[in-house]
Amino acid sequence: MRMIKIFDTTLRDGEQSPGASMNVKEKLALAKQLARLGVDVIEAGFAISSPGDFEAIKTIGGEVDGPIICSLARAKEVDIKRAWEALNNVPKRRIHTFHSTSDIHLKYQFRISREDALKRSVEMVKLAKSYVDDVEFSPMDATRTDISYLCDVIEAVIEAGALTINIPDTVGYSIPNEFGNMIKTICKKVKNIKNAVISVHCHNDLGLAVANSLIAVLNGAGQIECTINGIGERAGNCSLEEVVMSLRTRRDIFHADTKINTEEIIRTSRLVTKITGISVQPNKAIVGANAFAHESGIHQDGLLKEKTTYEIIKPESVGLTSTKLVLGKHSGRHAFKTRLKELGYVLSDEELNNAFERFKRLADQKKDIFDEDIEALITEDVAKVPEIYSLVDHYIESGLKKKPTATVTLKVDGKKIKKKKYGDGPVDATYKAIASITNTKSNLLKFEVKSITGGTDALGEVLVTLEEGGRTVRGHGADTDIIVASAKAYINALNKLEARKKV
Repeated sequence: MRMIKIFDTTLRDGEQSPGASMNVKEKLALAKQLARLGVDVIEAGFAISSPGDFEAIKTIGGEVDGPIICSLARAKEVDIKRAWEALNNVPKRRIHTFHSTSDIHLKYQFRISREDALKRSVEMVKLAKSYVDDVEFSPMDATRTDISYLCDVIEAVIEAGALTINIPDTVGYSIPNEFGNMIKTICKKVKNIKNAVISVHCHNDLGLAVANSLIAVLNGAGQIECTINGIGERAGNCSLEEVVMSLRTRRDIFHADTKINTEEIIRTSRLVTKITGISVQPNKAIVGANAFAHESGIHQDGLLKEKTTYEIIKPESVGLTSTKLVLGKHSGRHAFKTRLKELGYVLSDEELNNAFERFKRLADQKKDIFDEDIEALITEDVAKVPEIYSLVDHYIESGLKKKPTATVTLKVDGKKIKKKKYGDGPVDATYKAIASITNTKSNLLKFEVKSITGGTDALGEVLVTLEEGGRTVRGHGADTDIIVASAKAYINALNKLEARKKV
């Protein structure tokens, strides 16, 4: 089993996504999480590009243990010296230098000959080698470079001291068969290739970054350069979570794995989203909201009987708590019955049949089916877990110069309890008062507000999602006073949590 090195460039190439700039503090927080994730190399920035990048590389190098810390540098003396200044006190360090090799880049961007490009590349690798032992070289736009010339450049820079040769598909131009053959050719024609690790850096312009990276592994690559959530320049980079889980899931094909602690994947993905503000599409592999969600009745029935019927990856292996069964028009009776039980309802066969028919009719009309929708389907004579908490009274004080205060009275098992709390806003104060009365240990995962009708007197609807002990519930509340609706939604969710504890 070969171990493939993971070179994470979220902090460098990933930051080139429009709007994804990070400050030093944010980069440090993400670098520490990448270390927990278990990446082999962190490309912490491009030292010459800005004082912020320089400081980030220096700070990360001094505070993050485990991975090699790398700085990017053009094949220019000033770049390489600046990279060394950022890395000179870092125990595990790498300088990654690059120069274009394709004729289109040399002719139109650099306006130099192939010979000049090769000479400059060798000289700058030697300079970097005089500062650090670990030097990586990238022939930029390799996939549009004449293969014979590319092999000459690679052989020369390995001779000059490069220990890693990165083959970048800079513009996401290559397709898997072509890219795999390129890696195979390099392994065959470059005489000293065994003195270096072949790396690949694939962009996703044609949606093939992960596929190209994987076929490179099959043809001899030992390092993959990638980013969390696949963020990066233009259409992004090879997605770390996708390529890592592909290698682990199909070890029978690749005979390779990585040192990544996959249980940290979801946490890392969410941190990147939080820092950059770039959301992950719901159907994104591995980390998308729907990656482990199943609506099809056939799939749900199979999963409830044996998870391997429709899941090739355990959600727990990437840091999720469980599979998500989404109820909709494609869902079957088995999943519907399971959800009712989770909500605290026990139905007879006749009651279940009637409720399931109404559920199917509702699902044809409504895109999203929530727990409160299901509860509304159940007839009043169905035995339900008693309401533990109910709202008796609610009073708010708030204003520009007044600290928001909420006084809440709840009936708890027939006894009235009153609490007064301050908060950042009226909803926050209300929730703190309710939490104080109920002694809840739940976490508020989501808070949504929407208007049911138009106008200033509209009925406001609030939906909250709470989690406690691996159980997740949605609470619903509606009122013309949105603060009251918020209180009702929170109490509704707390009652559901209490019901589930008894199931």
